[in-house]
Amino acid sequence: MNPKYPVYIVSKGRWKTRLTSKALDRINVPYYIVVEEHERDEYASVIDPAKVLVLPPEFLRDYDTCDDVGEARGKGPGAARNFCWLHSLTQEADRHWVMDDNIASFNRLNRNLMCKVESGTIFRAAEEFVDRYENVPISGFQYRFFIAPNQRYPAYVKNTRIYSTLLISNDCKHRWRGRYNEDTDICLRVLKDGDCTIQFNAFMQGKCATQTVAGGNTEEFYHKEGLEKNSWIKGYINTEGTRNKSEMLVRMHPDVARMVWRFNRWHHYVDYSPFKKNELRYKKDITLPKGNNEYGMKLVTNFKT
Repeated sequence: MNPKYPVYIVSKGRWKTRLTSKALDRINVPYYIVVEEHERDEYASVIDPAKVLVLPPEFLRDYDTCDDVGEARGKGPGAARNFCWLHSLTQEADRHWVMDDNIASFNRLNRNLMCKVESGTIFRAAEEFVDRYENVPISGFQYRFFIAPNQRYPAYVKNTRIYSTLLISNDCKHRWRGRYNEDTDICLRVLKDGDCTIQFNAFMQGKCATQTVAGGNTEEFYHKEGLEKNSWIKGYINTEGTRNKSEMLVRMHPDVARMVWRFNRWHHYVDYSPFKKNELRYKKDITLPKGNNEYGMKLVTNFKT
């Protein structure tokens, strides 16, 4: 079983690794991959050219980076994500999936077992769950490394940020913006409208940690600047990307975001407690199924790919 909504990967400088592409190919999920014109041939040499979409330059030119740095830094993935949104509308889709390009696997958590999936069924199950509601513009999968063994987790958490693998309603009024933290920003705008997000713990993505895969924004956003003084805490070693991206989010959402120093680098901290009151609303014509639906999924031991 495969997703019913179109799937997009946004990629830059990673035609050699192409982790998400390989992960989707392995489980036979169809997708498009969006790249810049100067890298099209490299991607088309290792991926079916029919899957490769070129980002029109006007999406980069007109993208709102929410800062005045200009062309000194890359603009991040938001422009390509906006193109994916428009492309999915031409497919007359109600929603679309958009993913980062450094996801090595997709997993299911069930009865304390974390298992790799061998089909796109978890995407379809997530879609049909979210489609029950009229006010979930954004949903997606939890990071696998945030799920600890021998711990209990709810099947999903509502009203938090969604990263890297996102299912987006095409009638959402917001669009991607910002050079950094564009995923946190769009989730906060949705939540401030009184709508909800859903993060699935039952379905997970095996995303590689930030700065561990060459390409993408690694070189543009995360290079070392060394020891410097700044307006927050003086005398620490910082990275350009983690500091600037956190400062930008604080400027954009000062009511819920603040700067924190953790793990030897800057991070943003977002207080999602004001959105606890945002309640899921069923669609008026929805008929809820009875019983447990496994969508044909079975646990197979010693499975070889």
